[in-house]
Amino acid sequence: MSSIENYSLTGRRALVCGSTQGIGKACAERFAVLGAEVILVARSAEALTNVCAKLPAEQGQNHDVVCVDFSEPEQVQKSVAEKLASVGDVQILLNNTGGPPPGEIIDAAPEDFLRAYRMHLIGNQLLLQTVLPDMKQAGYGRVINIISTSVKEPIPGLGVSNTTRWAVAAWAKTVSREVASFGITVNNVLPGFTDTARLRSLITSRANGRGVAEDVIRDEMFAGIPSGRFGEAEEVAAAAGFLASPAASYINGINLPVDGGRLATI
Repeated sequence: MSSIENYSLTGRRALVCGSTQGIGKACAERFAVLGAEVILVARSAEALTNVCAKLPAEQGQNHDVVCVDFSEPEQVQKSVAEKLASVGDVQILLNNTGGPPPGEIIDAAPEDFLRAYRMHLIGNQLLLQTVLPDMKQAGYGRVINIISTSVKEPIPGLGVSNTTRWAVAAWAKTVSREVASFGITVNNVLPGFTDTARLRSLITSRANGRGVAEDVIRDEMFAGIPSGRFGEAEEVAAAAGFLASPAASYINGINLPVDGGRLATI
């Protein structure tokens, strides 16, 4: 296999969750550029239609959409299963769902944790169970979870998110060991401070909470990033694209930070 073919996703189909904005959208575009057919999953029918129409399709790919709300994981599973029954198998699953609202963990209600676990951990589990049989039969599968650097260093003010992301990381590590013999890998991408709507919302929340200008919060964040800037969604997508490829076949069960060097952990 040549080096070009080894990075190609031609002939593969990718299911990309949360794919109408930010990192999810960038990952969908990256997979399509690499040759994959992409099934976009999100809750806005209009946004899905717009993004799908603009996905690269130079290799004649037929992209598709599933419109569903991630707060109802059982419905997500049902809708995805129905779609796959009509279009075919999926070899790449990208789990990516919007994070829980910010807030101190001591103020969180039990329902906040349950809601977040359903959207993330339970949703991931149900989608895995939906696509796993076909991945096993194909002898090829890539499960990629977009989570957070908080699995290594909790982020202040994101109590429920920190807890939920760590649970997903532990789930992924466990699954990776159970499916490796079938040619399936399970890895986590840990975005640092990435220029998305989620980060902008967090900056606004922190600024309002402290009664300071948003530029103050941005400058504080920049000070902790050796690269001196926020990441771009496309930079996170580049990591996901590699992990989805045949070239990454011996990389399994890892947490890959894409954070400009911000994490102090090894």
